[in-house]
Order: sequence, then C-alpha cells, then structure tokens
Amino acid sequence: MNLIVDVGNTYVKLAVFKEDSLLHVVSVKLISLSENLENIFKDYPSISNTIVSSVGMLHNESLKKIAKRTQLHELTSSSKTAFVNKYASPKTLGVDRIALAMAGVLLYPNKNVLIIDAGTCITYDFVTSGAEYLGGAISPGITMRYTALNNLTAKLPLLDKKHTEDFIGNSTETSIHSGVVNGVCIEIEGIIGQYKSRFKDLTVILTGGDTHFLSKRLKNTIFADSKFLLKGLNYLLEYNKH
Repeated sequence: MNLIVDVGNTYVKLAVFKEDSLLHVVSVKLISLSENLENIFKDYPSISNTIVSSVGMLHNESLKKIAKRTQLHELTSSSKTAFVNKYASPKTLGVDRIALAMAGVLLYPNKNVLIIDAGTCITYDFVTSGAEYLGGAISPGITMRYTALNNLTAKLPLLDKKHTEDFIGNSTETSIHSGVVNGVCIEIEGIIGQYKSRFKDLTVILTGGDTHFLSKRLKNTIFADSKFLLKGLNYLLEYNKH
C-alpha cells in the first residue's frame, strides 16, 4: 500500500492507495498531522511506501516519523516522471503541477491534456500527446479574488462564494459575485478556447477544491475529477520506486 501526503499551506491531504485504488482520503490541519499519521498507520499497517508533496511547511519530525515506518520519497523537480519537462525553469515548477502533469500523461495517454486545478490559485498545465509538458498559467483562485477585493479597498465587504442568477449585478454584493465567479468562468472558458485553437482533440480536466462549484457553470466539455492530484502523486510514487 502507498501513503500520499500532500502538504498545503494550512491543510494536509492524506490518502491511502492499494495499487490504483483509492482506499482512504482525509484533509487535516497541519498542526494535527502527527496524530492523523498515527491513526492511518494503525488502520493500514500494510503501508510500505510514502510520497510527500509539499508546497507548505512540513516539520522534519513528521518526515522522520514517516521514514521510520515506510520507504519515503520526497517529490522534487529531480523526481523521475513519465513526461519530458519542457518548462524553461524546471526547478521552479511546483510539485503539485508535476503531479497533475503525471496524472494527465498516465490517465490519458497519447492525448493533448489541459489540467485546470481550481484551488487557492487556478493553475493551468498542459501536456501534449507526445508526453511533453509545455507549461501553462497561474492566476488567483476564487477565494483569493474575494479576499483581494476586501483587503485592497476601503469599503468592499468580504463575501463567501456564491453563484448569481444574472451576470448583471444590481447591488454591491451581486456585483462582486458576478465579477469574481463570472470572471473566473469566462477566464477558464477563454483559456480552454486558446488551447483548442492550437491543439486539436483537447482533453480538459478540472480538479481542485472548487471543482464542484465551477463544473456546472462551464460550457466546454470537461472531465471533473477532484482526486486527480492524488492519483498523480500515487503514479509518481510507483514510478520512483525502481
């Protein structure tokens, strides 16, 4: 069995795979990681390998604890992948984006794949049918846009995300919702259109924390898979065992 540890800035996703099957997934706060690791090792004693992907801060004590129990692989730009990395600065490519590209190549072989990860940021990652990673884009996520409007202005309120009935906002609140949510959807549709104009037979994957919120609003044909990153990390662990 494989343990996946995906470390964000505040939360950590822990997942257990048996071959390609996802058996367990939980999101926990970083401060309670040690306790939750103990519970997982107790519930799944057959875990033998772990991959850690960290875009946040992970204490060395947690890594030591994992390394004592399992074979540990820390995902870096030097990890082996099933794609050719054409990024101009490969060492600066986020490990989360490496995992998404890996999932795209292995789940959709010989396809042009655009992976859209809608989370804290919205990232766009593209792999060609020839298994070449070309790069993509990074823009502010939905929550970040709401927060910026509140933090960087004197009077605009901080709102929770919400769909609007009409794109024409008739109050400050509905105008903010339209500007953020409608703006994100139009951005995503526009970027998909750019890729489709250059690459035929494009497969589009939507993943990340805002997958469910956005998927019904998008007109383009997409495949929504909130576990896409975890699958990519599991493939990376398998690929780097040997």
